[in-house]
Amino acid sequence: MMTNTKENDTKMFKVEGVALKLSRRLSALADWVPQGARFADIGTDHALLPVFLAQSGKIVYAVAGDVHEGPVDAARRQVSEAGLDSVISVRLGDGMSVLSSGEVDTVTIAGMGGSLMTRILEQAGDSLLGVTTLVLSPHVAEDAVRRWLTKNHFVLDREMLLEEDGVIYTLMRAVLESDADEARARNMRLYDASMLNPKMPAISSALLYEMGPLLLSNSNEVFHRKWEEEIAKRERVINQLSHSTAPEAAEKAKEWQEDVREIREVLACLPAEKPSSN
Repeated sequence: MMTNTKENDTKMFKVEGVALKLSRRLSALADWVPQGARFADIGTDHALLPVFLAQSGKIVYAVAGDVHEGPVDAARRQVSEAGLDSVISVRLGDGMSVLSSGEVDTVTIAGMGGSLMTRILEQAGDSLLGVTTLVLSPHVAEDAVRRWLTKNHFVLDREMLLEEDGVIYTLMRAVLESDADEARARNMRLYDASMLNPKMPAISSALLYEMGPLLLSNSNEVFHRKWEEEIAKRERVINQLSHSTAPEAAEKAKEWQEDVREIREVLACLPAEKPSSN
């Protein structure tokens, strides 16, 4: 299922009588955490998300991990002030190294680029054992994350574009398919190059992974705006390449021009607005 929306309700909660608020992006991520999860928030910052989820009774246990000492200290204070030391374990460490094998079943990673996110997942090793749900929000290189998910037998079941403070964020949730053959079959159906047929016979695999299959099949004006912005970025690169004397610049510019052509063709096939669903 896909939700593609401009607005998302914020969530309020209190710690020692002080009202705190989750951003719309964190609120959306919280909605996607399964009830009763054993949860890990990687790159937790002040542990707002695990504290909210624990207070609301949605999770039974959490690990809040961060690679920086400052956020870890702040997270420990937040958890202690909320009286949740027995539920949330705050840990200093790089990526998923803070987790033991089988310790959690749901992991959230947000607020970083897709390349770093995939590195964290790739290096997780046994820490990923037992994890069946990934709730992710990469702010660039979303295609790298989708490729990692496909390669590792996770299947997207939700994607969302959410606009907050003038920035369009990508959110995605993926669930583990334990049967490798079924995972491949489901992902083949998901990343179907003919999804816009007959308007467009085939979309390149590269663009499918960039745009997101569930977002593509449920596009709205936020999706169109995001990709008009992407076109503008690519056209700036093409302009820079056109002024370059490097021998490979002309070929590179041609590749970028083909990307822009295909993106425009895709957008022309899509409705500008579609009802969103949860």
